[in-house]
Amino acid sequence: MEEKKNNNKDDTPVVMNQHKIELELRNHPIRGRGVFPKEQIKRNTLIEISPVLLFTPDEYKAHGQYTVLDHYTYIWEGGQFALALGLGSMFNHASNPNVGYFRDFENKVIRYKTMRDIEPDEELCINYGSNLWFEDTEEQVESDLDEQDFLGSFDL
Repeated sequence: MEEKKNNNKDDTPVVMNQHKIELELRNHPIRGRGVFPKEQIKRNTLIEISPVLLFTPDEYKAHGQYTVLDHYTYIWEGGQFALALGLGSMFNHASNPNVGYFRDFENKVIRYKTMRDIEPDEELCINYGSNLWFEDTEEQVESDLDEQDFLGSFDL
């Protein structure tokens, strides 16, 4: 699948053809709502392109950090904060995630790709980083991906 680059900022449409995979939102007993595939997904598969709503640093400091939206924002360029729409706000955290993401600043979207092969009914999770606002109850399992492999999983 070829991704088109948007060279004209807001004038050129962003192709959103990622929803060819059958995904479900389900409740996880500990993590809450999450994203689960109904079919096997191969490594390096684009599973979601989430448009973002941008907040200025002042808007975030005045409002965003005091609401539940704070748990769903990504740090963006220029000191802004981005709220991922679509499934981007539904991925739960894992210390050893099976999904990675790329913040596409130019197109104002976040692209999510699988980092390894995924089995049906295996929850799709990303890593929220080190500043968690909850206790990470997941067992710390040594990842078999080194940093280069992780970075190489995104064929842009």
